[in-house]
Amino acid sequence: MRKKNAIVIMSVLALSGTGISAYPLTVEDYCDLSVSAPARIKDVTPLPDGESYAAVSEDHRSIDIYSYKTGKKTGVLFSIDGQKGDLKISEFEGYELSANGRKLLLWNDSRKIYRHSFTAEYYVYDIMRSTVKRVSSKGAQRAATISHDGRFVAYERDNNIFISSLDYGTDNQITKDGAKNKVINGSPDWSYEEEFGMVSSMRWSGDDNVLAFIRFDETDVPEYSFDNYRSYCDGNPEEDVYPSSYKYKYPLAGYPNAVVSVNAYDLDNRVIKKMDLPITSTDYVPSIEFGGEDGNRLMVMVLNHDQNHLRLFSVNPLSTVGKQIYTESSDAWLSPQSYQMVDYDKSGFVIASEKSGYRHLYRYDYSGALRRQITKGDFNVTAYYGQNSTTGAYYMQTTSLGAINRNIATVDSNGVMRLLNDEEGTASADFSGNHSYYVMTYSSASQAPQYSICSSKGVKLHDLELNKGYMAKYADAPRMEFLKVKNAEGEDMDAYIIKPSGFDPSKKYPLLMYQYNGPDSQQVLNRWRMEGIFYIASQGYVVACVDGRGTGNRSRKWANSVYKRLGQLETLDQIAGARYFASLPYVDSARLACFGWSYGGYMTLMELGASDSPFKAGVSMAPVTDWRFYDNVYTERYMLTPGQNRSGYEMSSAMRYTSGVKGRLLIMSGTSDDNVHFYNTLKYASKMNSEGKLFDMMAYAGFEHSLGMCNARVQLFRKILDFLNSNL
Repeated sequence: MRKKNAIVIMSVLALSGTGISAYPLTVEDYCDLSVSAPARIKDVTPLPDGESYAAVSEDHRSIDIYSYKTGKKTGVLFSIDGQKGDLKISEFEGYELSANGRKLLLWNDSRKIYRHSFTAEYYVYDIMRSTVKRVSSKGAQRAATISHDGRFVAYERDNNIFISSLDYGTDNQITKDGAKNKVINGSPDWSYEEEFGMVSSMRWSGDDNVLAFIRFDETDVPEYSFDNYRSYCDGNPEEDVYPSSYKYKYPLAGYPNAVVSVNAYDLDNRVIKKMDLPITSTDYVPSIEFGGEDGNRLMVMVLNHDQNHLRLFSVNPLSTVGKQIYTESSDAWLSPQSYQMVDYDKSGFVIASEKSGYRHLYRYDYSGALRRQITKGDFNVTAYYGQNSTTGAYYMQTTSLGAINRNIATVDSNGVMRLLNDEEGTASADFSGNHSYYVMTYSSASQAPQYSICSSKGVKLHDLELNKGYMAKYADAPRMEFLKVKNAEGEDMDAYIIKPSGFDPSKKYPLLMYQYNGPDSQQVLNRWRMEGIFYIASQGYVVACVDGRGTGNRSRKWANSVYKRLGQLETLDQIAGARYFASLPYVDSARLACFGWSYGGYMTLMELGASDSPFKAGVSMAPVTDWRFYDNVYTERYMLTPGQNRSGYEMSSAMRYTSGVKGRLLIMSGTSDDNVHFYNTLKYASKMNSEGKLFDMMAYAGFEHSLGMCNARVQLFRKILDFLNSNL
């Protein structure tokens, strides 16, 4: 029988150094990422020969070479102990291999900026000579990228681009107009990093004679500021008698975004030219890449402000002349998951599109002519891995076995598709450069990640990691079970349920509905997870989740249904899911709660405020509370601007429904969240205060959106459990 505040559950078996022993699972085993995460292999870097790959050693002192065919170590690419010359580094955090395989770009002493970006000290290691050169001694660098031949490194510092010549030891400043919160050259602004996944906007041409880059003029973007309270994760937080103020450019919905232009620097002539492209002041440029026979054709994507019309241009960076070779439009939004799935080769490019109603791959030549539709059917392509230039076979990841599964597939030169793995679950691949081998990662709801090396025909050659000891440790932990649940319109929704440890079908359990449900997102996936919601289940709760309308990897019609009215249909579907689970004989229909993070936190507020809400309690973590308070790239993609869609914004605001909140609320946020600002939580709390409503609130001083610092998630889920126990 469950004890109300217990945080230790029944012992399970785990492998120890001396054999099998009892292991009591605790809250840390579920919520501490250093404990709950299964073993994983080091990131694999394919080497130019196509037969071997590089991986960082266990002690992180070397980068070793392995054979795909045998899985055995065959050499060392870099070693801390093998450096020669006057300059030596004592550690490295990451690396990038030059295209010719002769140089390594290494970095250390990194300092985080936003979710993906950082500054660091960069070095170049000559593999043949075993010598190290510093990229720059004039200050930390950002977004460094090494040329194909390994002779140059371009980077950004203080919003300007520099090029370091390793042959001559020079460090030249290329742009002069960069200024904080005004102009950025070479690195993206906050919006492009967060919403387009861009970390660097610099690209080398195939012959390394041209460096193309995007210039961001954010002068007219409003400045956002918040007090930055140091947390006790930082050293000596009590020294800060006054909090610091953090200011950066953050365009809210309806406000100007950065004005962008595409430029190219000619290394021979030392001249910067602006590309002659029809980019308006409100357009986006989500990517630039080089392609073509010699790799000197600059491919530029231009997306309109409403994000429903995409154009692709082929540009000569020397003459600046561009030609439109591809275009696509949508009645709703164009998903970045599609147009960012693009690959440029010598004779043409492969790009994903959802114009058929599902995401499929299409091949075009550089004149813009469609050569073939590579995949087709009522499923989605979720990743593209490239083409074997010898056999002509294409490789990709698909939802062929259902939206909750991911399988590796190949399409041969005759257009015949075949799955390389046919197990239900989630499989992904990391291919060698010649597409003769791949490293496969596979997991399911009942199987922790397994890593193996396979041939391009799908034949397993050897295993790298099976996580057997880890699986034994979690042998009796709660598991996801998948099912279909009807939504408000009688349509099937993918769903899962997690039953409590020691489940007894004759008992009645409280229910926690977990969700995210943002557009094109997906929570119901047949993959391994071991996190906080499993801890909640282990403590005597039924946990359930449904992917309602708007979520991804169903049909385009399913996703587009929420266009210009976020939160409305999703709320109906989440409540329909909750009512279904409440009807089960082992669920206590009087004890229902909901919980979500970010968009899921927003959904919690919408569900608690609904007139027919069945929830007695809800936990909202880092929520958007009104879409006017969130960034314009994300929000306007689905809602257009507040001026274009005023009623949609009004109806989609969680602030509108505070008077209907009857269940007990716990709302939590980090005060230094640069993504979903703490202001969202404060505005919602203020509205609740003005209406005299009782609720609970928790602030994490100095924490950002994911609460990844100081192992905060352990305390977070202990708090959630305490709140649920007190109110259910």
